[in-house]
Formats: sequence, structure tokens, C-alpha cells
Amino acid sequence: MKEAQGMDKFIKLALVLATLALGFAAAAPKQGGKLVYGRYADSLFLDPVLNDANVDIWILLNIYDTLLAPTLDGKGIKPNLAARYSLSRDGKTMTLVLRQGVKFSDGTPLTPQDVKFSLDRARDPNNGAWNSLLASIDSVGISGNNIVLTLKYPDPSLPAALATFNSAIMPQKQFMAMPGATDADKAKAFAEKPIGTGPFMLKEWKKGSSMTLVRNPYYWAKDENGIQLPYLDELRFEIVPDDNTRILKLQSGELDGAEFIPLSRVAELKANPNLNMVLFPSTEVDSVIMNNRPKLKDGSNNPLADQKVRQALNYATDKDAIIKIVTFGLAKPSKSYMSSSTPLYAPQNGYPYSLEKARALLKQAGYDKGFELSTMIVAGNADQTAIASALQQMWAPLGIKLRIDQFDAATNRAKYRANDFQMRVSKWTDDIADPSEITSYFAIYKNVESLHTGFQNKELEDLFDQSQREISEVKRAVLYQKIQKIYWDQAPILFLYEAPYPVALQKYVKGFVQIPLGNNIFVNTYLDK
Repeated sequence: MKEAQGMDKFIKLALVLATLALGFAAAAPKQGGKLVYGRYADSLFLDPVLNDANVDIWILLNIYDTLLAPTLDGKGIKPNLAARYSLSRDGKTMTLVLRQGVKFSDGTPLTPQDVKFSLDRARDPNNGAWNSLLASIDSVGISGNNIVLTLKYPDPSLPAALATFNSAIMPQKQFMAMPGATDADKAKAFAEKPIGTGPFMLKEWKKGSSMTLVRNPYYWAKDENGIQLPYLDELRFEIVPDDNTRILKLQSGELDGAEFIPLSRVAELKANPNLNMVLFPSTEVDSVIMNNRPKLKDGSNNPLADQKVRQALNYATDKDAIIKIVTFGLAKPSKSYMSSSTPLYAPQNGYPYSLEKARALLKQAGYDKGFELSTMIVAGNADQTAIASALQQMWAPLGIKLRIDQFDAATNRAKYRANDFQMRVSKWTDDIADPSEITSYFAIYKNVESLHTGFQNKELEDLFDQSQREISEVKRAVLYQKIQKIYWDQAPILFLYEAPYPVALQKYVKGFVQIPLGNNIFVNTYLDK
């Protein structure tokens, strides 16, 4: 799929840096060695089906493999455990040809029965939060070395779903041998010593302190020169929650790489000759969720129920200023509810900063005398505080008084899920290389009441239903252009910006990439020292 046109300097720079970070230099990659990587938080549960946290999701595919895999730009799908796949003409049968000779990290061969078991477990409605990604599958069949998926209806997102972490392939016999009467019991035991076909396997896990992965000696993949992957012998994750400590350890050489570098420190680390400060393109979109219902939980009238008011607030928000304040100029204004790294992204014309347009819209809506609003933020969250404070100042000339309500994370989340809010500062990252996930959450009422905004638009929902069964990518792209245009015009949220993934690496670290979905890919990483 073609990249969105008109990419600004930030995205161009990010892509160049990400390409450099891949490190496919003329010299052959060096094999062996240990890489120590600083993470802000530890993983919780290394089961691909029952997890629900990025700290697990972004690490899982180093241990497990999926039948298909996302491309490094996050916009395409490539073969993985399945060497190839095909769809029937009516789009209701998918046949995947398993790669020959693949073994799990314990040396046992991968079988079609393991694949069937894994997919049936992943699509079980009683298992985890992600089974809906595979809801189109009616049955999983085996024909020799082929996996045959019979579908209830054509599903254009299925290849991307088969490249998503919850579809990872597990050994049936070893999983079923775990103690416990239920799937959850067995998963808990299995996840302590996971067995997969991925490039690494778990050696040691000191919860809250460190996790050590070592090379899977049975890993199936080789590089383009026929060299066995992965290059590294060992991958050690050190858990360093404090940003400053993580950076100090990186600067002193205790860490070879570190994630979640504060954007305020990017310029400083770029100037360090020993480091490679990379801004990987991401699917992170930051916004302010607006309650679109006519009445709030307390029974009061809600100005945000009026589309013109929501549009006015978008015009009254200086996105460039917020980007400068919060991200130090390293983000870019949103032009859709989805990121430019999401497949089928169609940028809109934008809501350029204009108090004049905002005033005109508020006057049309009958709110030219001003009104009061409130937004929730997480107490102590510097970015959310900065965003809310900026909005408070930007909207004051319109007579809008913005109250900032600070709650701890748990209370904030509970009030949000109970629809007990007027606005809420929020961010999103895709889990699947397909626009259906973010669209279903942001714009489809029956899912989670459109991110709990209460927004509902029949035309948009009809277009989405069509897109979920349209196997022509060209026709599907047209549907998504219309979906994004409707959502943009309706303005159920305050569109802010999309931000990169900031990762700092020692100069000698080559081949690491964090794809737009957030997954950390270490299979091609090596140490050039």
C-alpha cells in the first residue's frame, strides 16, 4: 500500500532514522553477544491469548511465532510460520501452507495439530479479550501440511489477525500437560516457562527486576546470507521504571538500549556521539475524548452534544503549540482518528487553529456567551497536565472555563468506563495491522459506545459493516476514506497529535526495530563492537 502523501519532516526523519537503526550494513552482522535493554516496566503474563497489557504484547513475538507477521512498516503482512497463503474466490476459505522443518524451543516439531489447537484456543469466546479478531473463523481444518480456515463471512482483516500476538502458535501437548483444570490454570503454569517457535526462549525471570531470553537453538529462520538467526546469544531486559535512572544507565554503558525516552531528553541524547537516538514511526494517537451525550451523569446539560461546539473546540485548539509544549516538537498534528502508520489511513484537511471560526460556530450553536467544561486527567501525569492546562488557556478567550479534575489512574478509568465524565485526555496504540480495530473502538457504538463518547452515526456504521466483508483492498480503501471523513466532520473527539516511539541505543547496536504496532523486534539485532 502506498504511503500517505505530504509526509512532513518529522515522519521523513523518523523513517530515515528507523532505516538506519535496522543496521543492514555492507559488512556481515556479527553473531553472539548479550544485549541489555532497559524497560520502564516488567512483563506480567507471557501467554499470548489471555494477556491484555503492552508490557506483554510488545515482547511476546520474540518468544512465539504467528502464521503470518506484520511488515516492519506496520502496513503489510508477510509469511512467517506459514510459507504462503491463499483465499478462495468468494473469500470464505483461507488455506495456509505450513513451513517445513519448524521446531519449538524444546526441540519438538511443529505440527498442524498445534496450529489448530492454538487458533481454536485463541478464537474461543471464553478466552481473553482478543478472540473477536478471529470471530470470522467458523472452523479450523487440517489437510496434510495445510491449515484450512472456513469462514462465516469474508474477512479482509483476517491476514492481519493471524499476524497478531494472540494468534501465536503453541505446542498443544506441552500446554495440556500443565497442571490445572481450566485453560486459565494451565496458561498460568505454561507462561512461567513458555515454549514457542520464536527466535528466543525464556531462561530466567526475576519478577520486577529482570528477564533473560537466550537464543532458541531450533529457530527456523536465516538471514538473506544464510546465517542462522537470531544473531544475539542473550537478550536481557533490565526493569528501570525511573526515566532519569534509565538514561543514566544508558549513558554510563550499563544498558545497550532503553525504551520510552522522555521527549524532553531526545535532543540531548541525539547530541551524544555514543548513542543513536531513534524516533520510530508509531500508531500512537493522542486526543481528548468528549462525551457526546445530551445529558451528563449528574443530569446537567452537555454542550458537547452539539457537533458545532465540538468542531469549535477543535478550531480553538492550537495543536502546534501543544505539540511544542508536550512533545518538544517531535509529534505531528492528527489528520484522522487513526495514525498515518495505520493501513488505509486517509488524511483529512484538518482543523487549523482559528478562534474566528470557533467563535462563529459557537454563536451558531447558541454558546457565544461561553460555558463551563471539565476534563479528567491522571494525577501526576505531566503530559496530561500540560495538555489540559494549555486547553484551559486557549479556550479562555471564548468564554469557556475548563475545570481540570485529577484522579488516580484506577478512579479515572472507572469513571470513564461508567460514562461519568465530560472530557478525558487519552492515547491509543494499534494492536493489529488493520484499521478495523481502532475504528471499532472509536466509531462503532455497540463495541464500547464509541470509546464511551456515546457517538453514533448510522451511515458510518453501515460503511464499516461493508468494509468488514470487502476483500478488495481498493474498494475497502474507498470505504475507509468515507468513514474517516464522516468521523472527522462529526468531531466526537478533540484531535491532537500522533507521536513516535523514542528509543535510545548505543551506536554499536544494529538491527533493532520497534514497529508501529509497538512490538520490539530483536531477531535481526546484533552488536557491532
